[in-house]
This record gives sequence, C-alpha cells and structure tokens, in this order.
Amino acid sequence: MPRPLGTIAAAFALLLVTACNSASSGGSTTGSSARGVTADTIKVGGIVSMTTASGYSKKDTDLGAKARYDRANAEGGVNGRRIDYLGAEDDGQDPAKNLAAARKLVQQDKVFAVSPMSSVTFAGADFLNGQKVPTVGWGTLPSFCGPAYIYGFNGCLVPTPGGTLNQTWPEGLATVLGGARGKSVALIAGDNDAGKFGIRTFTQGFKAAGFQVSYAKAAVPATSMPSDWSAYTKEILRSGPGGGAPDAVVSVMQTPYNIGLFTALKRSGYKGVISDPTDYDPGLLAKDATRQALDGVHVLLQFQPFEADSPAMRQFKADIKQAAGGKDVPLNMHMLTGYMSADLFLAIAARAGKDLTVDSFQKAAAGFSDTGTLVGDRAEPKGQKESFGCGALVRLTNGRYEVAVPFKCYPPIPFG
Repeated sequence: MPRPLGTIAAAFALLLVTACNSASSGGSTTGSSARGVTADTIKVGGIVSMTTASGYSKKDTDLGAKARYDRANAEGGVNGRRIDYLGAEDDGQDPAKNLAAARKLVQQDKVFAVSPMSSVTFAGADFLNGQKVPTVGWGTLPSFCGPAYIYGFNGCLVPTPGGTLNQTWPEGLATVLGGARGKSVALIAGDNDAGKFGIRTFTQGFKAAGFQVSYAKAAVPATSMPSDWSAYTKEILRSGPGGGAPDAVVSVMQTPYNIGLFTALKRSGYKGVISDPTDYDPGLLAKDATRQALDGVHVLLQFQPFEADSPAMRQFKADIKQAAGGKDVPLNMHMLTGYMSADLFLAIAARAGKDLTVDSFQKAAAGFSDTGTLVGDRAEPKGQKESFGCGALVRLTNGRYEVAVPFKCYPPIPFG
C-alpha cells in the first residue's frame, strides 16, 4: 500500500536533520563517524591553569603540546590526519572553570580528545569520562587513576588502594643522604584534597624506603599564602629525633609557597636537605630572592632532566625551539608535561589505525606499550592504576640545575 506523501516528506526531513547533526558533530561522510574526526583532521583541545591567584602558571604546558602536535603534522599527521590543536583553555585553578572548559571543548568545539589536561583541580573529569572523551594529562590527581577514558602521561601518580606507589622521590633522597637508615624526613603540604592525599601517599613511600617520617601535615592554607611561616618552621625544626631538625624537608606545594617556606627554613639556620616536585624552571632564577630561596633545593622530576643528552631529549629541545618561532626559550617542566601528554595521545591514536573512533582508540590503549621515552617505559592500562616508576633529582647550585640523581626506574610498592 502506497505511503502518504506527508509520511514520506517527514521521513525525508528526518534524514536531513540527521545529516546536519552528523556534520555538526565533526563527522564526515568520507572520514570517521567519531566526534572531532574528519577525513583529514583530528580536533584536540587542552585544559591548563594559565593564570592563578598566587601567580603560579602552567601556561607553557600549552607550548609543549603545540610543539609535539606540530612535529606530528610535519611528519604527515596520524594515519594521514592532521592534528587540529585548538590550544588550551585556562581554568585558573578554579573547579567551576575546569568543568566549564571541559563542557566547552566537548559541546561547543566538539573535540575528539582533551590533551593536555594539567591543573590542581579536575572537576571536569566525570563529565569527560562520561562523554567518552579520551583525556591525557599530568596524573597528579586521583581522577587520573581508574576512569576508563582518562590517562596520565606518566601513569597514575596518586593511586587508589590496590595500585602502586612510585618510589623515585624516597629512593632518590636516600641516595642523596647516603641511605635512609636512621634518617628522618618532614613532609608538608597545602590544606586541600590534593595535599592531604599527597601526605598520605608520600608518608607510606618514605617509610617503605626506610625513613623515619617525623612530621607529615597538610596544614598550609591552600587559598591564602602565609605571610609568616614561623609557626610551620618551628614545628618542623623540632620534629626530628630528640626534638632536633629532620634530615630532610619535603614540600608537596607550588612554587610561591615553596619560596616562602624555604626562605624561612634557611633563615632559621636549617642545614638539611630540602626538596620539592615543582621548581625545575630556569625562569624562576631571574629574581635574586627566588634564586636564593631555591638554591640547594633538590627537585623531583618524573622525566629525563633537560641536562640529559639523549636522542629523545634532543628531539624535545628541537621541537620546542621550532614551536617558539626558532627562538631558544628557557625550558621548564610544564613544557614537557604538555609535550608528553600530546606524545602519549599521538602514540595511542596511531595504534588505533585509520578508522579512528573512541572505541578503536580504547582498544589500542588496552594493549599499548612502548619503551625509551622521556618518562621511561609506558604501558596501558597499567598507567591507569600506577605510575611508570621513573624519575630523577636535580639540584639548583649557584644559579644552575645539576643532575643529583640520574634518571632511573624504581620498582613500585603496593599502595594501601
């Protein structure tokens, strides 16, 4: 029986709407059906803390990612598709802005992936994972540990029970101190979720390495930097054996806080080892007060030091210079976190093959591994439960960074 003309017209209209929706979602009749993927491009965006109330900035994460994507495009892209990198959204370390940035990239810009993601907040994690958006970043937050679509470029650094702990920092400081036996360490962090979790994990790690953890507090206000550090330094300097100073002070805080704390410790006459995981940045040395505060500090790295003369490091430096318009710019760790976030995304996407979809990306990730990168050997889904276990320590001496403990991979320990 012939169908009424109205029914046929309605069906035709539905087909037109469906076609328009497909086109607006980034699909292509000659490319992939995945959001953000066409016959010749893959759309990617980033989320980075470019500006913050304290002045701390990770803006060069964006340059690092751009450098890696630029080289990929110069080499022909990923299976013939060019990376259309939109740059990074600034979340200002604000959870609401982080979520808003994630929503914008997916719902408005229609990206296939978010890489890099580097911030102290990741309020957009549940949204991105729920929308099945492959996301790669610096795995310093619990959101990088477990969700199916979220990856840390050097693994999960704050694991959940059942995962493992990276022992680079404790083992590296044990090397600096001539062994952990009989040595004490004080741990201090900001009073926020990340700080509390950091204290918990590093307390376990340092104890496992043989240290006595004499002080471990997430006590520093995370929203307002103290103008007077004496209350903290007095507690720390009396926390060691017999009420004396500990052999090492480890800060799990950002640069402005570290400068205040380290300056106060030195003025109090502290002569032990000071260490943190953030202050590997030649740009910090421009100011005398900053350089003096950081002089002698051992900085934890979870990648090869810039001072390393390896093929991978030489390539990184060349790529950064190219992305910076041919200029020699001071290197910093944020450049490398952006670069390696992009690198891991590219490596998995290449394994996914020509028919790039979220499903093919996930299947490629499920069996992914490679070796000899700037962060050591990589493997998924291992990286969603534990770190890749490699790192180094550098020490600032007379205005220059020197390798104190060379890049090495350490056996992880169970976290519980």
